[in-house]
Amino acid sequence: MGTRLLSEQLVKTRFPHLRYIRIHTSDKYRATIYAWTDDLQLSKQDALNVEKYANAYLYPYVVFQVKAYCAVRADKVPLLQEVPSEIVLTALRSNLNQYGILAAINRQFPFGRLRFKHYDVINSIIHFDFDALKRMGEQEKEHMLRCLREMIPLGCYCEVRFLEDDS
Repeated sequence: MGTRLLSEQLVKTRFPHLRYIRIHTSDKYRATIYAWTDDLQLSKQDALNVEKYANAYLYPYVVFQVKAYCAVRADKVPLLQEVPSEIVLTALRSNLNQYGILAAINRQFPFGRLRFKHYDVINSIIHFDFDALKRMGEQEKEHMLRCLREMIPLGCYCEVRFLEDDS
């Protein structure tokens, strides 16, 4: 499963002279790779090589484009926010699947259970339900969504329906 973190690691390994790499889901089944060298440059040849590599070797279900890192702001790519190290390690696993995602979230949020509901292929949205044993605040919900976004495949989005026990 091609997560953002794993994809960034693969691109950095293949192109070690590119110092700054950020990959972002730009649309359903599309991702943009933002890159710069130490000199804050991205040559046309580097952009072409990275794009060829990504489209040939990363994930067949995602179309990649490459831009200079400075386009992150113009494209309104959200700032990276910290997630627990266990989530990062899970997202870096090349054999990650839905069961690994569910297990990682359920360990991080033990006051409920995350369940896979369905995958909307047309809109590239993975739907989950979280059966909460206590009422969750907006910050907790947003934190869970951040963690999930790090573990779902590039080119996909996710939504969680929070089902809270009111008893």
